[in-house]
Amino acid sequence: MSRRCAITGKGGLAGNNVSHAHNKTKRRQLPNLQKKRIFVPELGRTVRVRISVSTLRTITRQGLLPYLKKQGLTLKDIT
Repeated sequence: MSRRCAITGKGGLAGNNVSHAHNKTKRRQLPNLQKKRIFVPELGRTVRVRISVSTLRTITRQGLLPYLKKQGLTLKDIT
């Protein structure tokens, strides 16, 4: 399973740790992914997805199906 948001596609970034002496070592910046069960009132059931927390906050405000419609996705695309 990749470290990628099921809805937005957010993934990890690569960069450098830079010390005071300006030595550079590679590091990864991973998204804050969580496995969540989201209740969809239009269907009367829950859906289990692995999404980033920033996406979860948006879904909490807008609802899952309206957000997916805005992104051009369907429920089958994320499960």
